[in-house]
Parts: sequence; structure tokens; C-alpha cells
Amino acid sequence: MAVSGPQSGSQKARNALTYLRSHIVGGEWQVGELIPKEPELMELIGVGRSTVREAVRALATLGMLETVPGVGTFVRARTAVGTVLTEFLSGHDIEEVLIYRRSLEIEAAQAAALNRSEEQLEALRASYQHSLDSQQEEQERCNHTTRANSFHRLIVEASGSRLLLDLYIGVMQALNEAADRGLIYLGISNDTMLADHRALLRAIEDQDVRRAAHGMALHVDRDLVLRTDMLDFAPNTSRAETLIEAGFEPSIDD
Repeated sequence: MAVSGPQSGSQKARNALTYLRSHIVGGEWQVGELIPKEPELMELIGVGRSTVREAVRALATLGMLETVPGVGTFVRARTAVGTVLTEFLSGHDIEEVLIYRRSLEIEAAQAAALNRSEEQLEALRASYQHSLDSQQEEQERCNHTTRANSFHRLIVEASGSRLLLDLYIGVMQALNEAADRGLIYLGISNDTMLADHRALLRAIEDQDVRRAAHGMALHVDRDLVLRTDMLDFAPNTSRAETLIEAGFEPSIDD
């Protein structure tokens, strides 16, 4: 009996973990949504409160769930890829991570121009309008870009690639940590950010893949900047300057 008890308990814990993970990965519980309350989960899975809490803690450690006291438990990521990738990237040079982020976002912008639905386009318009309406408030920090209604995240979602979204979240989590350590900062003015976002929105509206790619390339080359770049007093990177010279500099009045 002393052996069967722990084995039984372990199996219940595995069952609970499998149940929660399958509902997240399968899309029954979407990112940003609340999962059922503890009593409901206990009934659905057929386990006790401690087993449910153990499973929730395990997925919270992987970055898939987040419990907000007094509110409930939210889905934060569809898979654990983001957490694993964040840990992996922590051992790499921040400048290399910025370059990797650049490639992901350019691909996302191109794919979004091709694949976006009307509903996703409306979400992008609403996000851009919210930025316009709140432009006198505190400027968006880079860790805001993984929020459910973030302009950048909405573009990645509109790409139609779950893998791209998982990779994007992992990369941005790594950059968020770099920002918290003071290694990078948001290096463009609010007006420039709005102009860039407006240009991207129009390219995606028009399903213009070329403009979407160039617009995102310009934007990501000058929004997140290495802290050491402050010594250069340059408003743009050399890549950004090349794009501007080629005629891809957007105007806020376009």
C-alpha cells in the first residue's frame, strides 16, 4: 500500500497536467483567457484541490499559465516554447537576439499582409487607434509588445503561424529581461513609432508584402536600441538609414 499511494497520486497529477496542457495547446482555452476555477477543474478532471494546484503551478513555471490573486488563472502562452527559448537566448549576445527578433518580425509582417483576416485587420486598426488616443500617456515599453492587444503581437498573430508566435514571445521575453537590466531601451519618439505603425497598417490593409517587409525592417532597426548606442547619438542604425534613403521613411500624415 505504501507504494501504490504515491504511484496513484503521481498518475493523478500527470492526468491533471495532461488535461490542462491539452486544452491550452488545442486552443479550447485561448491565450489571454481565464481557465475554469478550481472547483470546476476538480470536477472535470476528477482530482483534489492540491492536485489541481500542483498542475497549475507546473504550467505557470513553464510560462503557460499565470495566476492573478483575486481574479483567476490566465493562459499566457500556448506552449512552453517561449520559456525554453528565453532561457536559451539568455546565453547569447543581446545584439544577436535583436537581429533574430528583426528576422521574425519581418517574416510576420510579410505573412500578415498575405494572410490577415478582416477580423485581425480590425484588431490592428483598433490597436493603432488606441495608440493615437493615448499618445500623451507613458510611451509603450518593449515588454508591452507581448500583450494580447499589442500592435506587434497582433501582426505576428495575423501571420497565421503558431510557431512564429511562440518564437516571437520567447524572443521578446528575453529582450524584456534585457530591458529590465538596462541593456536596451525604446529608442524612438512616440511620433516616429506612430508613423511606423501607420505605415505597417496601411501595407497590411493593402496586402502589399514588399511595403510590409520594408516598413517592419525600418521600424525594428530603430525601436529597440542597445544602451551603448546612446554614445553614438544617432537616431537610426545604418540599416535604417539605408531604408530611408531608398524611400521607405513613413510620414505620420501618410
